[in-house]
Amino acid sequence: MEPLIAIVVGALFAISVFLLLSGSLIRLVMGLFVLSNATHLLIFVAGRLTRENPPLIAEGMKVAEAGIANPLPQALILTAIVISFSLFAFVLVLTYRAHRSLHTVDTEAMRVAEPAPRAARLRGRDV
Repeated sequence: MEPLIAIVVGALFAISVFLLLSGSLIRLVMGLFVLSNATHLLIFVAGRLTRENPPLIAEGMKVAEAGIANPLPQALILTAIVISFSLFAFVLVLTYRAHRSLHTVDTEAMRVAEPAPRAARLRGRDV
C-alpha cells in the first residue's frame, strides 16, 4: 500500500509543479492546493501506514506496546492542514484583489505593475 501512495504523492507533486508554473493565477491557486495535499500525504506515508494498535498506553503500563501507530505524523498533518488552509485562503484573497484591480488573471499581463527595467529607462532619456 505504501508504494502505491508514494506513486500518487509523486504524481500530485508533478501536477502541482505544472500548475504552479502555468501563466494563470487560478491555476497557481489550484497548484498550491494540490501541493499542500501532496505534502500531507507525504508526511502520512513517511510515518508508516499501519492498521495496528492506536498510539495509546494501556492503564498500568509505563511504555506502549510494540506495533503501535506513530502519533507524530498525525500531529504534524493536523498542523499542516491548518497552515495550508490559511495560506490557501490568503492566496485566494490576493488573487481576487489582483483580479479586481488589474482586470486579468494572466501573470504576464500583470507585469504592468512592475517598474520598467533600468536599460529601458535609460534609453528613454537623453544622457
